[in-house]
Amino acid sequence: MHSIPCLDLKVQHQQIKEEIFAAFEQVYDQTAFSGGPFVEAFEKSFAEFVGTEYCVGVSNGTVALHLAMLALGIGEGDEVIIPANTFIATAWGVSHAGATPVFVDCDATWNIDPNKIAAAVTKKTKAVIGVHLYGQPFDVDAVKAICDQYGLFLVEDAAQAQGARYKGTRVGSFGEMACYSFYPGKNLGACGEGGGITTQNKSYADQLRSLRNHGSTQRYFHDEIGYNYRMGGLEGASLSVKLKYLEGWNNNRKAIANRYQNEINNPRIQIQEKPSWADGIFHLFVVIPEDKDAFVRHLNAHGIIAAYHYPVPCHLQKAYLHLGYRRGDFPNAEYLADNCVSIPMYPELTSDNVDAVIKCLNQY
Repeated sequence: MHSIPCLDLKVQHQQIKEEIFAAFEQVYDQTAFSGGPFVEAFEKSFAEFVGTEYCVGVSNGTVALHLAMLALGIGEGDEVIIPANTFIATAWGVSHAGATPVFVDCDATWNIDPNKIAAAVTKKTKAVIGVHLYGQPFDVDAVKAICDQYGLFLVEDAAQAQGARYKGTRVGSFGEMACYSFYPGKNLGACGEGGGITTQNKSYADQLRSLRNHGSTQRYFHDEIGYNYRMGGLEGASLSVKLKYLEGWNNNRKAIANRYQNEINNPRIQIQEKPSWADGIFHLFVVIPEDKDAFVRHLNAHGIIAAYHYPVPCHLQKAYLHLGYRRGDFPNAEYLADNCVSIPMYPELTSDNVDAVIKCLNQY
């Protein structure tokens, strides 16, 4: 029996292999392996794509979150509010800067609940990180209103949302900064690790460039404690090639998601709520079935490979036990972690693949 994986990177990379290898050859010929012209070309193109003045390429998405905190002056003794329902890297960015993540619950969209933020604000709160989870935008206006009310920075974690739109505008330009991951499995993924930060603010962009490069703007002169967080030339070149295809790939994902949303008709399966203002790009397609284990066994029996994103919410991770959170603190995030399952979602899924997934889910 031919199985349908949750994610398959091979088909896409075979289709663009010659183009990618030609780009790699240019990097090789110029020996521009760390930063340099190929990273700069990608930064310029991606800033134009998002609609911001600046993009700063870095070595991965976790680093992007870390540097965003540092550029905002966030550090020891500060607090940053984030959703409990996110990949752990959102919290790492805060912790790596020496600040404390303060978790809040999600709502029916599975993104941060704007109604829960104000109660979590203290004198130590400096920022809110909203996550466009699974590629679906959070309610930016509602979160921004709270940030404005309390004088907080807004940072977008757009790691899964390259090209998603909120009320018609691409995400990535709403907060002080937006942080991206270009991990290979993302909608826009490097051949290797990669990340980026977009902003409209020149002083932020300048400081981010310094911080990623050993705190230096002039070689061997170090004005602040910095990091070696540069993006590689091969990664930058691969991203420039792939960026040309991203809109088409995202449209394929949306077409597949549209079929899932309209053709999965099973009262035992719940699908993520899609608000009218959210034009998501379906990095993942996540469902909540009755009896997760039985559901996954059913899928496996039909050759459909599922995945779990994410089985333990941030506030219950062992790394954050010292913060004192307990099961029951954020029931929506905990329910999702306990019950959600990701079904196959990638642009190259064939119509027959999608038919098979829908049939299987309707038979559950």
